[in-house]
Amino acid sequence: MIDKVLVANRGEIALRIIRACRELGIATLAVYSDADREALHVHAADEAVHIGPTPASQSYLCATRIIDTAREYSCKAIHPGYGFLAENAGFARACTDAGLTFIGPSPGPMELMGGKLAARAHATAAGVPVVPGTLEPVASAADVKALALELGYPVAIKASAGGGGKGLKVATSAADVEQAVSLAAKEAQAYFADPTLYVERYLAHPRHIEIQILGDRHGNVVHLGERDCSLQRRHQKLVEETPSRIGGALRSRMCEAAVRLARSIGYDSAGTIECLVEGDEFFFLEMNARIQVEHTISEVVYGFDLVKAQIRIAGGERLWRTQEQLVPRGHAIECRINAESPAAGFAPAPGRIERYIEPGGPGIRIDSAAYAGWNIGSDYDSLIGKLIAWGSDRDEARRRMLRALGEYQIDGVPTTVPFFALLLEDPAFVEATYSTAFVEDFTRRRQLEIQTAYDEAAGGPQVSGGAAVTDAAAPLDAADLAVEVNEKLFRVRVFGLPGGTAGPSRRAPTFRTSKGVAFGGPSIPAPMHGIVAEIKVQPGDNVSDGQVVAVIEAMKMMNEVVAHRAGTVSTVDVRAGETVESGMALITFAEPSAPSV
Repeated sequence: MIDKVLVANRGEIALRIIRACRELGIATLAVYSDADREALHVHAADEAVHIGPTPASQSYLCATRIIDTAREYSCKAIHPGYGFLAENAGFARACTDAGLTFIGPSPGPMELMGGKLAARAHATAAGVPVVPGTLEPVASAADVKALALELGYPVAIKASAGGGGKGLKVATSAADVEQAVSLAAKEAQAYFADPTLYVERYLAHPRHIEIQILGDRHGNVVHLGERDCSLQRRHQKLVEETPSRIGGALRSRMCEAAVRLARSIGYDSAGTIECLVEGDEFFFLEMNARIQVEHTISEVVYGFDLVKAQIRIAGGERLWRTQEQLVPRGHAIECRINAESPAAGFAPAPGRIERYIEPGGPGIRIDSAAYAGWNIGSDYDSLIGKLIAWGSDRDEARRRMLRALGEYQIDGVPTTVPFFALLLEDPAFVEATYSTAFVEDFTRRRQLEIQTAYDEAAGGPQVSGGAAVTDAAAPLDAADLAVEVNEKLFRVRVFGLPGGTAGPSRRAPTFRTSKGVAFGGPSIPAPMHGIVAEIKVQPGDNVSDGQVVAVIEAMKMMNEVVAHRAGTVSTVDVRAGETVESGMALITFAEPSAPSV
């Protein structure tokens, strides 16, 4: 029997798991990094233990440390959430070997679907169509170019171990291949410690449709319908909805194929079969052997708690609902509220949240771990929260979402809220005629309106990496302090201290916008805070307008920096591996020589 769970994650998904455990009467142990000492999941859990420094490689990805902590604190199971160790079959097996229950799929099915190449092979064997491409890894850019002659451009170069759009680059011609292969391999190595790549035909205007499946450890598998996840930037999802606008016959074929594939590998937890759809055809893309970020909309439409289901199944229960008993009701939309600026190419925007007021009312759900005063660092992803709207039909769900977006107040960092308020009013969204290319097209068509919306939203205090101007908190009779003793977190209240509280209730400082290097000058500035992953030029190089000169890793994304004009490089002002702030000079051009007279 599972009576205590270690939650091996952070942010909103950790809080979501803790809440599910509490409803089941299960105790929880949170783990946290240096950056997450004041995170809400740490406050919500029954116990909390410091797991390591801020970098995920030294904390949330330390499998041995997490397993040892679970055993030390008498946990019976570990829930990995999504990301980090969630799809690591080796970690799942190590949990079992340590006498712990891994709340997720068994290692065997996870291994079968863990690499995209292996997953494509298993899908083909199960009679599920795949996107035309390779079933073997590619070794070089030359191999990609040769395959592209057969498949036709554009082609997608993808990490076999990838997910969430990471390790995926598109080459529209032979001239793009070298750079696409280089970036895809770097991301694959950085995020998955596996640079293996493969190639498939890139479908430029498909719909991205995924099927939610759920299996138990007794051979039963059901589906909870499909979700449309086509609204993406950089191949990462922004808005999801269910049900999708596809025909009933196609929906049935896709759901039947998803269940057939899951059953063929003995899948025994929550998972997702992702597909691309063009016309009446669908192609298997990948399987996510974990809970998805967007599981929420399936939950509200089916009235079914998927996280609690994961826990109950891991405890050995048979599925308690048949396929016939799983009946959808209404329509749901999810918007991912990220700390980033669509007006600046969706650049990540770490910083401190100064004001945070969530919307409410009928049909609105928010999964978030944010609060006023929380600092969004650059070491993790940019997700602030997930806003979900349910309605009796699609238009009611859309209108409720628009109302909720208008109520959502987040000051201190730019977010995707103003962008979504425009996007959900666009005719292509209203009529549900969009594809995976829609966000890029919409951003280009509505650039002026988007910029205006963000200029208006920036009327208050901003965060852009500048120095803090701290407002003193009003004195209180007592201060709530966080105290660590031998890595174990304790909460204590101390009376008689001036200042205020430590933790989520404290008042947030305000920040002034930093003054960076202006675009159009002699230097190419860093567009965001991050780590320099690569410098692609050196002094003396002649650079053309629009050429990629550097790559910056920020908030789990590789961001290409392009030259704003042509020129000759005078100096390279940073090194690979160096942390840079927004506006810091990366490359400086030589001043043009004065004309002779």
